[in-house]
Formats: sequence, structure tokens, C-alpha cells
Amino acid sequence: MAEPQRIVIVGSGLAGASAAGALRERGYGGQITMYGQEVHRPYELPALSKDIMLGNADEPTWVHDIGFYADNEIDFRPGTPITEVRPADQTVVDSDGAVHSYDRLLLATGSRPRVLPGAKGHVLRTFDDSLALREKLAEGKQVVIVGAGWIGCEVAAAARKHGAVVTVIDPVPLPLQRVLGERMGEVFRDLHAEHGVHWRLGVGVEGFTDHGVILSGNEELLADVLVLGVGATPRLELAEAAGLKLADGGVAVDATLRTSDPHIYAAGDIAAHDHPRYSKRVRVEHWANAKDQGTYVAGPLLGTDEPYVQSPYFFSDQYDLGMEYRGLADPEHDELVVRGDLGKREFIAFWLRDGRLQAAMNVNMWDDGTALKALVDSHAAVTPEQLKTADLGDLA
Repeated sequence: MAEPQRIVIVGSGLAGASAAGALRERGYGGQITMYGQEVHRPYELPALSKDIMLGNADEPTWVHDIGFYADNEIDFRPGTPITEVRPADQTVVDSDGAVHSYDRLLLATGSRPRVLPGAKGHVLRTFDDSLALREKLAEGKQVVIVGAGWIGCEVAAAARKHGAVVTVIDPVPLPLQRVLGERMGEVFRDLHAEHGVHWRLGVGVEGFTDHGVILSGNEELLADVLVLGVGATPRLELAEAAGLKLADGGVAVDATLRTSDPHIYAAGDIAAHDHPRYSKRVRVEHWANAKDQGTYVAGPLLGTDEPYVQSPYFFSDQYDLGMEYRGLADPEHDELVVRGDLGKREFIAFWLRDGRLQAAMNVNMWDDGTALKALVDSHAAVTPEQLKTADLGDLA
């Protein structure tokens, strides 16, 4: 495959910016053009619900220094979204109507926050969203958060730090239950309750008023600040209109992140990846996935064919609890094994399926990250007793 002369990147988030940087690191000397919807230069998302929301930072972590794109002859066009992809003639159309050709195209369009009909609350997806919400998290303010997932929990922790009165609503019985299961959900429920969060779990939302939320049973919950943390929707419009194959809620890509069109690749939130390690499609909406896939896809864009094999990874910080999660578990069916002290919130949770490790989450324990990654990546054959007592480095 001849080296492409023109690579177009649609999306200036972490995946797109990481790909642009990695292309230059690989010595690629052709034309790189990156189109972004936001006016800001590319940044990472974790600080939006963590350091910025807590008031510990006023800016996100920028993917590259301000002069990086010009210095590396990357034509970065902020505030210029692409409105159409035309695979037949290998062109894209930008929001000004200009047509641009490509030899290889990377779609890294990310996700948008889900909204609920009638809701006029805050969402959290961009740097500007984070600053706008932080301004409202003041002492004594009634903050109502719809959604007890990662964003909802992290915003709740930040709001409590600012002295707000916080209520979190979710129809599921426990926070983070779909991702972590019941026992781990109880850990996070109790953590937030100890810090003064009011839970309304197992309760549905019927609608919204100018003053708050209508719960099931027609109860109205008043809110000075309403936050919607009900997940995100991948931006698939361009891919779908271009006729690319979609699957499992995303753009179907092979092991090298190539789409059904041989000249087009997809990375980050939108990529439904045919993952060699899991023998199924995997779509992940976390920071590490965007960063790692963006860096990796520079190779396939230039003609390499080694598959992407990284296991999913994410982290969270809430109050004095820090955690890292590696792998991909099915908490409803996998066997949970706990090593350490749940009461002190210093432990490692493991998920086993048919005697093989699927995922691990270390909570306030930081010495075994390398061993945990090796164990998860290899789907190690281990017993519950080994996970509880053996040296994890030796097991790895």
C-alpha cells in the first residue's frame, strides 16, 4: 500500500489529536488536516469532572502545547466541523461548503451527552460545560443530578466539596451497578452517603418543571441546579450518511480500526472494534481508549496491519477514593473476588469467568498496576484463593 499523501482527521478530541501527533512521530511527511467542532485546541476530558469541577484547575490537560500543530505542519482547523463524507470520490465537505480530498480519512467524532425531553439542566462534555457548571456549585445550592454513573458520581463529589446540597436520582437500585455490580455499587453508595449525598435510587423521572424534577409518584424535587448525567451518544451521523457499516452502537471497524471502506478508519468513542482479545466487538467511551486508539491508528493509516489489542482502562477519583479499572467484566454473571479491606476502601476487586480473569479494579491500592494489567491482558487462569492471597507479581 502506497503511503498516503493527504490524511484528513475529522474530530479534534483526544483520539484525533493523538493520531495527528503519532503520525508525525512516525516520520510521516505528508499533509495532515484536522477539523474540529470546538474552538479550543484539543484537550483531555478527565479534568472536566475532576480537577476543574473541584476547583483545583482552571484548564484541562491539553493534548499538545499551543504551538505543536503549527510547528509540526498539522493544519488544525478549529470551529470547522465536517458536514459530509463522500467515500466515492474520497472527499469531505466542511461547514463552509468547501470540499477537501483525502487519501486516508480518520473519523474521531466522539460522543455527545444524552439529554432528556423537557430538561433544561447542565450537561458535562466540554471545557465550557465544565466551567459553566462549576460556577453554579455554591454553598447551600440544591443540586439535583439525574444519573448515578461516573459523571453523576464525580459531579456529586465536587458539588459536596463546594458545600452544595446534593441529591442523585437513578432508576437502578445502586450507583454504577451496570458497570461494577451490586457489591461494588454498595461501596460507592455508602461512600457518597457518608459525605452527605442524598440518594433517590430505584426512582424514575417523569418530567421536569422550571423549578426541578418530577419523580415517579408525581413528587416534585426542587433544584437550584439540575445536572444530567445520563450517558452519551456516539456521533455516527457522518459515518451513517457515508454508508459505512454500523454495528453494536458504533462504526464497525476491524482489528486495525479500518471501517468497511478501506480508505477510512475510526477511533475513540465511535469505534465498534473487532477486538482480538475478546473475540467480539468492543466500543469504549473512556479517556484511555481514545488516547491509545488515536496513537495506534497512525500505524494502520500508514499501512501497518498489527491489530489493536489494548484492554479497556479507566479511572475515577471521588472524595478520598481513587480507583483504576482494567478489562471488561459482566458483573451480573462473572464471579466477584475481593482482596483487601472493603471497610477501609483499600482493596482490589476481580471478576472471574470460567476460571479466567476478565477485569480488575484497584481501589486506593497502587502497587500492583503492572501485575494487574498483565493478568487481565492474558485472561489469566487463576483461582479465587490465589487472587486473595498470592503475590500478584508472581501470578502475572
